[in-house]
Amino acid sequence: MSSDEESVGSNASEEEITDLSNSDVCTKHVEASKIVNLALQGLVQQCIPGAKVVDLCQFGATVIDASVAKLYNKKVNGQPVEKGVAFPVCISVNDIVCNHSPLASEELEPLKEGDVVKIDLGCHIDGYISVAAHTLVVPAGPDSPPAGDDEVLGNVAVAAYNAMLVAADAIKAGATNADVTKAVERVASNYGVSPISTVRMHQMKRFVIDGVKEVALKEPTADELEEGEEKVPECTFEQGEVYAVDVALSTGDGKVRPGTLRTTVFKRNVETSYKLKMKASRYVLSEVDKKFPTLPFTLRHFEEETQAKMGVQECVAHGLLTPYPCLHEKAGEKVAHFKCTVLLLPSGTSRVTGLDMPEYFKTDKTPDEETGKVLAAIAEKAAKKAKKKAAKKKKKKASS
Repeated sequence: MSSDEESVGSNASEEEITDLSNSDVCTKHVEASKIVNLALQGLVQQCIPGAKVVDLCQFGATVIDASVAKLYNKKVNGQPVEKGVAFPVCISVNDIVCNHSPLASEELEPLKEGDVVKIDLGCHIDGYISVAAHTLVVPAGPDSPPAGDDEVLGNVAVAAYNAMLVAADAIKAGATNADVTKAVERVASNYGVSPISTVRMHQMKRFVIDGVKEVALKEPTADELEEGEEKVPECTFEQGEVYAVDVALSTGDGKVRPGTLRTTVFKRNVETSYKLKMKASRYVLSEVDKKFPTLPFTLRHFEEETQAKMGVQECVAHGLLTPYPCLHEKAGEKVAHFKCTVLLLPSGTSRVTGLDMPEYFKTDKTPDEETGKVLAAIAEKAAKKAKKKAAKKKKKKASS
């Protein structure tokens, strides 16, 4: 073998493996998932009457930052391991569907009993991302669970949670995104609710929260295609991939719209460059490139809020930043949003984030036959896992 061939072979062998076939990558996803679930649990407890949305967003971010600070502190090749928030904590209330992460100067009224809250967040360790979303009803107080007497809300919440479970089960090596879309549509139709048409499930890669492979919640109609809605290209799932299983359903038509709330969540479009004219815009882009070069961020992270609000406009206008606007359903309609992260392992698909659906969400409707079988299989698998974990814990306690 020539020296050139040896060099090529050496470089190939040293190339970093960034999918789940690398056990270290898998561990980082799992650790990030534990932090996501911890932050979600804490936020659920904090959602009580009088709580301010901006304080809840900050609380969630603090939990994530404090948790990752305890992990992976050894430098790699002289560089610290990047870790922290992968998607800003968003608290979307009532008809606001998603992406609400307000500035301190633009806080809305505090939460009140009966408000429907959607929590959305993400964490990463070394660029390996885990995300989750959860829906709840604000109780009268910390020790007073909601009555659960809103049957319409209960129905759409059960539908959204079941659709997430079924979708997560359908994302497996060899299956296609069309299979998952059909499963979500089947669940939504059975419960008489509508998928939010703009919501997509995405493959996640290292430092990439919205990969090329994606899953629509519904197939666009001929009229929707004519209006400009794009059909998602078909793709096949492969072992070693990671996906955000994102489901939002509504009692309305599912056609959400931007409202009057300021967009505060953005992501750098790394493929675009432009020589900005405004000083404020250059400040924003410089800060983004230094601190948030690939993952979404919120304007709350900027010390100069006024500068950030001014500068972000030119950055968006020239495609340097992609906005995540606050989206609204029609007033009076009910929306439920659940999201989990799945790892496509050799042993099968593993759901690593997401909390159980609140028990107060109930409906008189039953799943269709096919969905019922899938849910029963998921429940059986979960029960076996819990039994095995309990036995292992008992054995460990007995030997100590």
